[in-house]
Formats: sequence, structure tokens, C-alpha cells
Amino acid sequence: MSMLNKPLAQVKTLEGCDLADALALITNASQPLVFKGLCKDWPLVQAGLVSASAAADYIRQFYQGNPVSACYIEPDQQGRVFYNAEQNGFNYQGGKIDFNQLIERLFALNGQKEVPTYYMGSTEINHWFPGLAAQNSLALDGVNPLTSVWLGNQSRIAAHYDFPQNLACNAVGHRTFTLFPPEQIANLYPGPMEFAPGGQDVSMVDFAAPDFERFPQFAEALQHAQVAHLEPGDLLFIPSMWWHHVEAKDAFNVLISHWWRDTPAYLGRPNNALSMAVLSLRSLPKAQRQAWKAIFDYYIFEHDEVSQDHIQPEALKMLTKPLDELNARQIRADLLNKLKR
Repeated sequence: MSMLNKPLAQVKTLEGCDLADALALITNASQPLVFKGLCKDWPLVQAGLVSASAAADYIRQFYQGNPVSACYIEPDQQGRVFYNAEQNGFNYQGGKIDFNQLIERLFALNGQKEVPTYYMGSTEINHWFPGLAAQNSLALDGVNPLTSVWLGNQSRIAAHYDFPQNLACNAVGHRTFTLFPPEQIANLYPGPMEFAPGGQDVSMVDFAAPDFERFPQFAEALQHAQVAHLEPGDLLFIPSMWWHHVEAKDAFNVLISHWWRDTPAYLGRPNNALSMAVLSLRSLPKAQRQAWKAIFDYYIFEHDEVSQDHIQPEALKMLTKPLDELNARQIRADLLNKLKR
């Protein structure tokens, strides 16, 4: 894949790894990694190698009848999941549908020249397809991941980031991930924060036809990009906060993702802190913002080497490292009271 004069760098790919090897390697990994064929023995992967319909039938046997959330995109959008032209809505229609009907609509497209996009976004595997995860997911001891299944035909998901870590198995079909380190955010031109496809900020750049006049800094982002071309059974590790654009290539594609965070849930989501900062800091004069930046660096971003020996241990409270649940709940309660004023 190349959007400039030279091909993009490839994500480091490792062969012959088992799950234990993969988990050891990602423990301190700060870059994406591909584990070639690690999931190739899953029954779902094997069914997909027989045919798309075999894979669909395999999944159907676990479906219990609860409607799934699915989306439809007109053929002229060429599979791109994005905003409408006015950016006051999206270019797709969404709703609930019986999973079997979704499968039937997907396979009814075979042979059509202009193909719309149908997809079921990330759907919790154990609730909607109980039993599917038994032989088609990763046993991540001590992590308790949220495991989800994504299914559809050809599509292009705009570059976005996720807070959790992710081990994503490309179970059926082929996918291309284009990934960028978090510090490339300015060069990716994020769109609106609170109104985005999938609920997460997305890059406004169309990766299929980048407009370098409108988005000139995207050329710099591409210098730092890494691309992963995944075949059935390949496993991709996406580190927390890495931007990733996802293109599903085939008429039937299935991705199974395992999401987890490295801190307890009682600490809340960092997105909430960002919203608070937008509310209380973003409109301050620049000099005051710079002052708060120094404070945030001291207490939040660069605290690892900061000595707290000048404070009695019992007086640390919210500065306790790592923050315990009792103090976390006290901070949450205090914030809720202040926000009511």
C-alpha cells in the first residue's frame, strides 16, 4: 500500500508463535505486531477457508435470536463509513435486524456490479453468540477481555483510536490495517469529538483518495504509518491509543477482537478527563493554559520520577500511586458534587 512515492512500512510480523509467546511479547510492546497464523486452527477460520457460506453457517448455529445492530451504506460510498456531506449525520443507515436476515442480504449481493455495504459492528460475542467463543477466541488469563465479533462485506472504517489494548484475529476474509502512533493526531485531522461514526473521533482524510491540498500534514503522518495485510488466521496487536484505519477486502469478512485495559475499571475512562479539560481549560488564555500544562505534567504525565517523600504517606490520598479504589471513589464523588454547582 502506498499513498506517496514509496510503500508504507510494514508492521513487524512474527511467525511460529503460540499464544504464550504472543502474550509475552505484547507485555511491554509499544508498537503493533502481527502474529502470523496464530488463530489458523480455530473452527471458524477453517470453515472460512472452505467457503464464505460455510463460515456464515458455522456462526449461525450459535445465534439465539436476539436482533443485532447493523448498518447499510449505499454503493456510491464505496464502503466508506463516514459522515454525510453536511457533517450533521452519517452516510449510513443503522438499525436492529435478525442475524439470519443480515446474512441473507449479504449473500444476495453475489454477482451484483454495484454493491452496497452491510456490516454488523463490534458485537459482544458471548451475549449474541453464546458458545462461539469457546473455540474461537483467546484465553487471556487475568485480563478478562471484552470479546466482540465484527462481520460484513467490503468496507472502509476511518482511522480512529481506542483506549483499550486489542488483540484482533482476522478470522474470515482479508483486511488491511493502516496504523499510526498517537503523536500523529494533528497530522490525521480528527473530526468532531462528540459526534462521530462508531462514537470515537475519526480522521477526516479519505485514505482511498487523500486530498493533500486540504490535508497537507497527512503526508507527514504517512511517514510514520505502518501497514498490516492480514490473511485468515492472522492476529494483530493494536496498542492502546494507536490510530488505525481498517479496510475489509472480501465479500464476507469476520474479525474477532479482544479488548482490555491495563488499569481497573474504577479509575474511569480517560475520555472523561479530556471532556472536563475541554470544559474548563480549552478556553483559557494561552498563558494560563501553559501554566496548567506544567501542573498536568507534574501530577499526571511526568510523575513517574517525581518524589513524594515531602508528603506523609497517610496524607497522599488522591496522589496515592497507584490510586486505590477507595480514593478513586472519593474523587468521583467530589467531582459529581462540584459538577452539580
